[in-house]
Amino acid sequence: MADDYPLYALSEEHLAIRQAVRELCDAKVAPYAAIVDEEARFPHEAAAALLAADFHAPHVPEEYGGAGADALATCLVIEEVARACVSSSLIPAVNKLGSLPVQLAGTEELKKKYLGALARGEGGFSYCLSEPEAGSDAGGMTTKAVRQGDEWVLNGVKRWITNAGESEFYTVLAVTDPEARTRGITAFVVEKSDPGVSFGAPEKKLGIKGSPTREVYFDDVRIPADRMIGEEGKGFEIAMRTLDHTRVTIAAQAVGVAQGALDYALAYAQERRQFGKSIAEFQGLQFMLADMGMKVEAARQMTYAAAGRSERGDADLTFFGAAAKCFASDVAMEVTVNAVQVLGGYGFTRDYPVERMMRDAKITQIYEGTNQVQRIVMARQLLAGVQSQI
Repeated sequence: MADDYPLYALSEEHLAIRQAVRELCDAKVAPYAAIVDEEARFPHEAAAALLAADFHAPHVPEEYGGAGADALATCLVIEEVARACVSSSLIPAVNKLGSLPVQLAGTEELKKKYLGALARGEGGFSYCLSEPEAGSDAGGMTTKAVRQGDEWVLNGVKRWITNAGESEFYTVLAVTDPEARTRGITAFVVEKSDPGVSFGAPEKKLGIKGSPTREVYFDDVRIPADRMIGEEGKGFEIAMRTLDHTRVTIAAQAVGVAQGALDYALAYAQERRQFGKSIAEFQGLQFMLADMGMKVEAARQMTYAAAGRSERGDADLTFFGAAAKCFASDVAMEVTVNAVQVLGGYGFTRDYPVERMMRDAKITQIYEGTNQVQRIVMARQLLAGVQSQI
């Protein structure tokens, strides 16, 4: 199995994917990144470009009309888009997060309908887990689903929902047995057009301003019983399995924004002159750049190793997914802060992209489980002896 995912080199196919996405982003994503952030608007230009190139949801299997990209290829897409614009990278990332429960546990009919629609570009797919009083404690959710004949009726509020209002489809976790806590949670597909679905105002955020984050309200939303994902009461288990895989994509996003900041800092350091020479010639700055490059590459290798485990479904994926997300996001924050430092006063202004990258990087330490939660996950895996012995 190890031969399927070499630890230290990308295949020619993966290299080609990376190059294709980079060229696309340089031409059609990066030019709009600053204005998308400034206006806090959805990156429609990037969305159209990604859809045209079939990079909007590369993870969807070929049998449902998708590109059939493996976990590593999907990470490469997200990494390269994040290098140009983190807000835009949430298009493929959240499409995977929202639809993966269907792919992991949905009926064949559900997969054909919703994965097929996603692949065709008929709408994005968001993930509704968090609530106003249920963040890290997702099992404490209060959104309810009650069975009435051949329908389920949903009532409740979800908060911090990425691309809410833009996406057409939503995986929603709701309580179906209040006495069973996490074993009483079930997953459903809800459509934006379902009567009773509405959205709050966009959150005013520090970063990723081009990706709308809203509350989603469910007021007596009636959906057919066949929209249930997996078995009744298995929703929390499905949600956690999903996060094991998608935390790897957040790691890829973090690597991407860190690389983008490093690239810009390197170019600036070689052009900026002080005391009669480029600032790149000063040893103190060289040490900073060296540390930035070293940590970005370490984060990348950990992310790719986790992607291999995601593709294979290895037993130690939970540890590696949490470790990659935690480490890469911490690196992204450090590297983007240091990129601002390299640019000095210029780095503190909106005329240069590194301050946006620094603001965007922060969320990678928070969403899909804070890094404190990731450390709890890793510790439990270590104590259970699950970590790989490689």
